[in-house]
Order: sequence, then structure tokens, then C-alpha cells
Amino acid sequence: MPIVLRTDDSEFRALLERRYGGFVGTSLKTSLSLDVDVVRPERELSTAEELRVWDEHGLWHMERGDFRAEWNPRERRGRILQSLSPYAIDSVLRIVHTLIQAPQGGFLLHGASAIRNGHAFLFSGVSGAGKTTISRLAPPDSVLLTDEISYVRREGEHYLACGTPFAGELARLGENAGAPIERLFFLAKGPDNRIEPIETADALRMLLRNILFFVDDAELIQMVFRSACEFLGRVPVFRLMFYPDERVWDLIG
Repeated sequence: MPIVLRTDDSEFRALLERRYGGFVGTSLKTSLSLDVDVVRPERELSTAEELRVWDEHGLWHMERGDFRAEWNPRERRGRILQSLSPYAIDSVLRIVHTLIQAPQGGFLLHGASAIRNGHAFLFSGVSGAGKTTISRLAPPDSVLLTDEISYVRREGEHYLACGTPFAGELARLGENAGAPIERLFFLAKGPDNRIEPIETADALRMLLRNILFFVDDAELIQMVFRSACEFLGRVPVFRLMFYPDERVWDLIG
């Protein structure tokens, strides 16, 4: 999904090129655009103690101490006023993509993902469940999409996992690639490696717990709930108990 990021700040532009690595390029076709103004000297841009996201007459507003932003979904354009910190643009990109994907049946998932043999595998779970560990253990013939936030897109009756530039503890960018999702695993560390079935109701609770969403909007929340249900109806989901060594990938695929 090509995004145009416009800024007059050369230092910020260089920061983005370093931070987003293989995701930076040129494209004649764009899906959305964001104009970024960097505040100098840095100052607090909002008194909000926590992130706020709200809709006002069809225009989405978002703010935190280090940024203020707005997003026009009809024009697919936005504007950001932020400090030089890269965490501000990271947050805005995540929020905007959750707003875009909600009506399209996709979502951002707190989880790792990788491609192997042409298929994508998702690994989700609470903090400490092993997302970074399973990513670090991935074999050389796999393609790491992310160890932090997985991008799930729906295309017809199928789902794709796409790489994101949001790195977790592994501190390594995912690849700018995508593949059909073969399985979703909810992770748990254990004394050995095994795959266990999960009841649909339990899988739904775990999936909803790990989908990123920042908006208190009844209609969009209903869309996300429906997206999660439809995803579970098409993608096999299991619990993966694993001992942290590379042999676990023999079970995965």
C-alpha cells in the first residue's frame, strides 16, 4: 500500500529513510498521503495524558504529547504536526491503517509473522509469550515480516500477511513482502514442542485481545468484531507450545 509522506524537514526525511529501510521507494500509484510538519524547538503538542482518537464531522483527529494529526478518509489524506521523534509517525501510521482496514475486513495484529515455502504464518500472544523468540529461531529459508505488528489484509475470500517496518525486541525491520496466511498460532512457552487445537470461542477472545484498535466508535468496533469472526472462519488457528530452539519450525511448516 504505497504511502506518500511529504515533509520539508531534511533531518526528519533522513530519519525516515533510515528507519523504514526497504519500505522506502518511489511509486507513481499511491494509496494515501500524509503531510508532516516537524516542530522545532520541540515542545509538548498536546495536554492529553494518553492517546486520543476521535471523529468530528467525518474527519479523524488524533493526539498525544508528541503529535497532533488529522485524517480525512474520503480524500485519503492527512496532516501531522509532530516532534522529531520517529515514534510519533509510527503511531499515526498504525492508527490510520487500523481505520482503513476496519471496513475492509483486515486488521493490525500484535504478533510476529514470517513466510516460508510461499505461505505466511502468524504468531500472536501476550507480552513474553515468545513472538520475538519464534522470530529469532526462524530458519534461513524463511522471510521475516515482523516480530511486533503483523498487517493482515483481506483479498476476497483469502487473507494476506504483509511486512511492516515496526520492529520489536528483535530490532530488525521486516521484509517488504506478503503471502497468503496458512495458519495463526497463539504462543505459549513449554517444556516441549507441540500444536494443540483451540476452541473457536477461546480463539476469538485471544484474537480480539491482540488486534490493535484505538477508536471508541461503536460502528468500527462492530466491523473489527465481524472481521475477527470471518478471519477465524477461513484461517486455521492453533496453540503452539514450544521450547525455545529451532526444532519448533519443523512443526510449523
